[in-house]
Amino acid sequence: MTYNNIFLNTNNHITTITINRPNKLNALNIETIAELHEAFKTLENDRNTKVIIVTGSGEKAFVAGADISEFAHFNVNEGTKLAANGQKLLFDFVENLSKPVIAAVNGFALGGGLELAMACHFRIASANAKMGLPEVSLGVIPGYGGTQRLPQLIGKGRAMELIMSASMIDATQALNYGLVNHVTAQEELLPLCEKIANKIALNSSVAIRSAIKAINAHFKDGINGYDIEIQEFGNCFGSDDFAEGTTAFLQKRKADFPGE
Repeated sequence: MTYNNIFLNTNNHITTITINRPNKLNALNIETIAELHEAFKTLENDRNTKVIIVTGSGEKAFVAGADISEFAHFNVNEGTKLAANGQKLLFDFVENLSKPVIAAVNGFALGGGLELAMACHFRIASANAKMGLPEVSLGVIPGYGGTQRLPQLIGKGRAMELIMSASMIDATQALNYGLVNHVTAQEELLPLCEKIANKIALNSSVAIRSAIKAINAHFKDGINGYDIEIQEFGNCFGSDDFAEGTTAFLQKRKADFPGE
């Protein structure tokens, strides 16, 4: 498929999705959200891709927010639909993807940009990164999951302050808060993401899929995460990956997981 606002590159079982709207600091518009959905949907079923990295083009921004010009004149129903569709197509979709998704935050991650990064399974930032949810300064709240995921990641009090003050934090503070896992120099950002992705890719994709499902279950209302863990643990025993992993361990060799 041909995309207008993103491009993909696959190497050694790692696919990097780059959001490429440099004139808008990679801001998310409806078209870009749709393209990202299609890309993630395709990669979910691509056996050659084991890990996905998401980043922004250039050195200024990961994603500087949503494209405000698209919704500045929306009414209540249109605004509600915008948030619901966006969450379904992209943010919830990414969070529940069976393949690991790493956000390489290479600059500003504001509003919808930070919400996209938080929907990824974890985040690595360049030293120049700045993060925040400034929506209340526009008379609206985060609508792509920001009010839910930010408290999960950094705690209720810090999330309340960050959202209500519309403040930005730098990469060091994001690391201290636990919002990102690592901070590195701009030029080392993608190499570090790729190093971690390569380590992940060596492991069982079946087990990783089960781990993502079990971890996410803890944060969903009405679902007992321990029950999901038990179910997924048991399901792993029926996989070829489990047979290969245990056999390789007993034979004192590295496992070559078939991914089934």
